[in-house]
Amino acid sequence: MPLALPDLQAAFAAHIVGQDRDALVATIVSDSIPAAARLRVYRHHVFHSLATALAANFPTVQALVGEEFFRGMARAFVAHILPAQPVLSEYGAGFAGFVAAYAPASGLPYLADMARLDWALNVAFHSPIKPLLAVADLADVAVEQLPSRSLSLAPGIAIIRSPYPVDRIWAAAQPGASNEVVNLDTGGAALLVMRQAEDAGFVALGDGEVKFLEALAAGDTLGRAAAAALAADAAFELSFAFARFLALPVFAAVQ
Repeated sequence: MPLALPDLQAAFAAHIVGQDRDALVATIVSDSIPAAARLRVYRHHVFHSLATALAANFPTVQALVGEEFFRGMARAFVAHILPAQPVLSEYGAGFAGFVAAYAPASGLPYLADMARLDWALNVAFHSPIKPLLAVADLADVAVEQLPSRSLSLAPGIAIIRSPYPVDRIWAAAQPGASNEVVNLDTGGAALLVMRQAEDAGFVALGDGEVKFLEALAAGDTLGRAAAAALAADAAFELSFAFARFLALPVFAAVQ
Protein backbone atom coordinates (compact mmCIF):
# COMPACT_ATOMS: atom_id res chain seq x y z
CA MET A 1 0.00 0.00 0.00
CA PRO A 2 1.43 3.42 -0.93
CA LEU A 3 2.44 5.64 1.96
CA ALA A 4 0.12 8.50 2.86
CA LEU A 5 1.67 11.90 2.12
CA PRO A 6 2.56 12.73 5.77
CA ASP A 7 4.14 9.28 6.20
CA LEU A 8 5.99 9.66 2.91
CA GLN A 9 7.38 13.04 3.95
CA ALA A 10 8.42 11.70 7.37
CA ALA A 11 10.09 8.68 5.82
CA PHE A 12 11.94 10.83 3.30
CA ALA A 13 13.17 13.23 6.00
CA ALA A 14 14.32 10.28 8.11
CA HIS A 15 16.13 8.77 5.12
CA ILE A 16 18.10 11.97 4.53
CA VAL A 17 19.70 11.66 7.98
CA GLY A 18 20.48 7.96 7.54
CA GLN A 19 17.37 6.23 8.86
CA ASP A 20 16.59 3.99 5.89
CA ARG A 21 13.05 2.66 5.60
CA ASP A 22 12.08 -0.18 3.32
CA ALA A 23 8.59 1.28 2.85
CA LEU A 24 10.14 4.41 1.32
CA VAL A 25 12.30 2.43 -1.10
CA ALA A 26 9.21 0.53 -2.23
CA THR A 27 7.49 3.77 -3.26
CA ILE A 28 10.36 4.91 -5.53
CA VAL A 29 10.09 3.89 -9.17
CA SER A 30 13.30 2.22 -10.35
CA ASP A 31 14.66 2.52 -13.88
CA SER A 32 18.31 2.33 -14.86
CA ILE A 33 19.17 3.40 -11.30
CA PRO A 34 17.77 1.25 -8.46
CA ALA A 35 15.52 3.05 -6.01
CA ALA A 36 17.89 2.58 -3.06
CA ALA A 37 20.81 3.99 -5.07
CA ARG A 38 18.72 6.95 -6.21
CA LEU A 39 17.90 7.76 -2.60
CA ARG A 40 21.57 7.50 -1.60
CA VAL A 41 22.50 9.99 -4.33
CA TYR A 42 19.88 12.41 -3.03
CA ARG A 43 21.10 11.98 0.56
CA HIS A 44 24.69 12.66 -0.50
CA HIS A 45 23.59 15.79 -2.37
CA VAL A 46 21.67 17.11 0.64
CA PHE A 47 24.57 16.52 3.03
CA HIS A 48 27.03 18.11 0.62
CA SER A 49 24.82 21.16 0.03
CA LEU A 50 24.12 21.74 3.72
CA ALA A 51 27.75 21.25 4.71
CA THR A 52 28.70 23.81 2.06
CA ALA A 53 26.13 26.23 3.46
CA LEU A 54 27.54 25.78 6.97
CA ALA A 55 31.05 26.43 5.68
CA ALA A 56 29.80 29.71 4.17
CA ASN A 57 28.05 30.69 7.41
CA PHE A 58 30.98 29.68 9.67
CA PRO A 59 34.11 30.55 7.67
CA THR A 60 36.29 31.25 10.70
CA VAL A 61 35.46 27.91 12.29
CA GLN A 62 36.40 26.11 9.08
CA ALA A 63 39.62 28.12 8.81
CA LEU A 64 40.57 27.12 12.35
CA VAL A 65 39.93 23.39 12.05
CA GLY A 66 40.55 22.77 8.35
CA GLU A 67 38.13 21.73 5.62
CA GLU A 68 38.24 17.98 6.29
CA PHE A 69 37.54 18.28 10.01
CA PHE A 70 34.84 20.86 9.39
CA ARG A 71 33.12 18.61 6.84
CA GLY A 72 32.94 15.80 9.38
CA MET A 73 31.55 18.14 12.02
CA ALA A 74 29.05 19.61 9.56
CA ARG A 75 27.82 16.18 8.48
CA ALA A 76 27.27 15.25 12.12
CA PHE A 77 25.29 18.46 12.65
CA VAL A 78 23.18 17.91 9.53
CA ALA A 79 22.32 14.41 10.77
CA HIS A 80 20.85 16.01 13.90
CA ILE A 81 19.32 19.23 12.60
CA LEU A 82 17.90 19.84 9.13
CA PRO A 83 16.93 23.33 7.92
CA ALA A 84 13.55 24.60 9.05
CA GLN A 85 13.35 27.12 6.20
CA PRO A 86 14.54 27.29 2.58
CA VAL A 87 17.07 30.14 3.04
CA LEU A 88 20.45 28.51 3.63
CA SER A 89 21.98 31.69 5.04
CA GLU A 90 19.61 31.13 7.97
CA TYR A 91 20.85 27.57 8.56
CA GLY A 92 23.09 27.00 11.56
CA ALA A 93 21.44 28.77 14.50
CA GLY A 94 22.20 25.78 16.73
CA PHE A 95 25.67 25.07 15.37
CA ALA A 96 27.60 26.79 18.19
CA GLY A 97 25.81 24.69 20.80
CA PHE A 98 26.50 21.57 18.77
CA VAL A 99 30.20 22.47 18.51
CA ALA A 100 30.40 22.92 22.29
CA ALA A 101 29.28 19.30 22.75
CA TYR A 102 31.19 17.83 19.79
CA ALA A 103 33.72 15.48 21.38
CA PRO A 104 36.34 15.56 18.59
CA ALA A 105 36.59 19.35 19.08
CA SER A 106 36.98 19.19 22.87
CA GLY A 107 40.64 20.19 22.57
CA LEU A 108 39.59 23.56 21.13
CA PRO A 109 37.58 25.09 24.01
CA TYR A 110 37.22 28.43 22.19
CA LEU A 111 35.70 26.92 19.04
CA ALA A 112 32.06 27.20 20.16
CA ASP A 113 32.54 30.92 20.88
CA MET A 114 34.10 31.37 17.45
CA ALA A 115 31.00 29.72 15.99
CA ARG A 116 28.85 32.16 17.97
CA LEU A 117 30.85 35.06 16.54
CA ASP A 118 30.60 33.71 12.99
CA TRP A 119 26.85 33.27 13.37
CA ALA A 120 26.38 36.76 14.81
CA LEU A 121 28.30 38.23 11.87
CA ASN A 122 26.16 36.20 9.47
CA VAL A 123 22.92 37.36 11.09
CA ALA A 124 24.11 40.98 11.12
CA PHE A 125 25.11 40.85 7.46
CA HIS A 126 21.67 39.56 6.42
CA SER A 127 19.69 41.82 8.74
CA PRO A 128 17.53 44.52 7.15
CA ILE A 129 18.88 48.02 6.80
CA LYS A 130 16.58 50.37 8.70
CA PRO A 131 16.81 54.01 9.78
CA LEU A 132 19.27 54.67 12.58
CA LEU A 133 19.20 57.15 15.41
CA ALA A 134 21.11 60.36 14.66
CA VAL A 135 22.13 63.30 16.82
CA ALA A 136 19.51 65.45 15.07
CA ASP A 137 16.77 63.09 16.28
CA LEU A 138 17.55 64.09 19.87
CA ALA A 139 17.59 67.84 19.27
CA ASP A 140 14.04 68.32 20.51
CA VAL A 141 14.49 66.17 23.63
CA ALA A 142 15.21 68.15 26.79
CA VAL A 143 18.36 67.00 28.58
CA GLU A 144 16.44 66.25 31.77
CA GLN A 145 14.11 63.93 29.84
CA LEU A 146 16.87 61.75 28.38
CA PRO A 147 17.31 59.45 31.41
CA SER A 148 13.64 58.39 31.16
CA ARG A 149 13.88 57.54 27.44
CA SER A 150 14.31 54.03 26.07
CA LEU A 151 16.15 53.20 22.88
CA SER A 152 16.01 50.12 20.67
CA LEU A 153 19.09 48.51 19.18
CA ALA A 154 19.41 48.32 15.42
CA PRO A 155 18.64 45.02 13.62
CA GLY A 156 21.55 42.59 13.67
CA ILE A 157 23.14 43.92 16.86
CA ALA A 158 24.62 41.20 19.08
CA ILE A 159 26.98 41.07 22.02
CA ILE A 160 29.45 38.18 22.15
CA ARG A 161 31.23 37.56 25.43
CA SER A 162 33.94 34.92 25.76
CA PRO A 163 36.65 33.98 28.26
CA TYR A 164 38.96 33.67 25.25
CA PRO A 165 40.43 36.43 23.03
CA VAL A 166 38.01 35.63 20.20
CA ASP A 167 38.70 38.92 18.44
CA ARG A 168 42.40 38.08 18.08
CA ILE A 169 41.62 34.48 17.13
CA TRP A 170 39.22 35.73 14.46
CA ALA A 171 41.83 38.13 13.08
CA ALA A 172 44.51 35.43 13.01
CA ALA A 173 42.19 33.11 11.05
CA GLN A 174 41.45 35.57 8.25
CA PRO A 175 42.94 35.05 4.78
CA GLY A 176 46.33 36.72 4.49
CA ALA A 177 46.77 37.09 8.24
CA SER A 178 50.21 36.71 9.78
CA ASN A 179 51.17 33.50 11.55
CA GLU A 180 50.61 35.06 14.95
CA VAL A 181 50.19 32.61 17.80
CA VAL A 182 47.32 33.75 20.02
CA ASN A 183 47.87 33.14 23.71
CA LEU A 184 44.57 31.94 25.15
CA ASP A 185 45.62 33.10 28.62
CA THR A 186 45.66 36.78 27.68
CA GLY A 187 42.06 37.21 28.75
CA GLY A 188 38.61 37.22 27.26
CA ALA A 189 36.74 39.61 25.03
CA ALA A 190 33.38 41.32 24.78
CA LEU A 191 32.42 42.25 21.23
CA LEU A 192 29.63 44.29 19.70
CA VAL A 193 28.61 42.76 16.37
CA MET A 194 26.71 45.03 13.99
CA ARG A 195 25.50 45.55 10.46
CA GLN A 196 27.66 47.91 8.44
CA ALA A 197 27.08 49.58 5.09
CA GLU A 198 27.97 46.58 2.93
CA ASP A 199 29.26 44.09 5.48
CA ALA A 200 29.18 43.14 9.14
CA GLY A 201 31.86 43.77 11.73
CA PHE A 202 32.57 44.10 15.43
CA VAL A 203 34.24 46.35 17.96
CA ALA A 204 35.49 45.64 21.47
CA LEU A 205 33.42 46.71 24.47
CA GLY A 206 34.29 47.56 28.03
CA ASP A 207 32.42 46.01 30.96
CA GLY A 208 30.29 49.09 31.48
CA GLU A 209 29.44 49.36 27.80
CA VAL A 210 28.30 45.73 27.76
CA LYS A 211 25.97 46.29 30.71
CA PHE A 212 24.67 49.52 29.20
CA LEU A 213 23.71 47.90 25.89
CA GLU A 214 22.34 44.76 27.52
CA ALA A 215 20.10 46.89 29.73
CA LEU A 216 18.80 48.87 26.75
CA ALA A 217 18.18 45.64 24.84
CA ALA A 218 16.12 44.42 27.80
CA GLY A 219 13.94 47.55 27.61
CA ASP A 220 15.49 49.65 30.39
CA THR A 221 15.62 53.43 30.17
CA LEU A 222 18.85 55.29 29.54
CA GLY A 223 19.01 56.19 33.22
CA ARG A 224 18.68 52.61 34.44
CA ALA A 225 21.07 51.38 31.74
CA ALA A 226 23.66 53.95 32.85
CA ALA A 227 23.26 52.86 36.48
CA ALA A 228 23.84 49.23 35.49
CA ALA A 229 26.93 50.27 33.55
CA LEU A 230 28.36 52.23 36.50
CA ALA A 231 27.77 49.27 38.80
CA ALA A 232 29.88 47.14 36.48
CA ASP A 233 32.56 49.76 35.80
CA ALA A 234 33.05 52.81 37.98
CA ALA A 235 34.99 54.47 35.16
CA PHE A 236 32.04 54.28 32.75
CA GLU A 237 31.24 57.67 31.21
CA LEU A 238 27.75 57.89 29.78
CA SER A 239 28.42 60.88 27.51
CA PHE A 240 31.47 59.24 25.94
CA ALA A 241 29.77 55.84 25.49
CA PHE A 242 26.57 57.39 24.11
CA ALA A 243 28.51 59.46 21.59
CA ARG A 244 30.48 56.38 20.56
CA PHE A 245 27.35 54.31 19.98
CA LEU A 246 25.67 57.11 18.07
CA ALA A 247 28.66 57.20 15.73
CA LEU A 248 28.36 53.46 15.25
CA PRO A 249 25.19 51.92 13.70
CA VAL A 250 23.91 50.81 17.12
CA PHE A 251 20.59 52.54 17.87
CA ALA A 252 17.45 52.23 15.79
CA ALA A 253 15.65 55.43 14.89
CA VAL A 254 12.88 56.46 17.28
CA GLN A 255 9.53 55.52 15.80
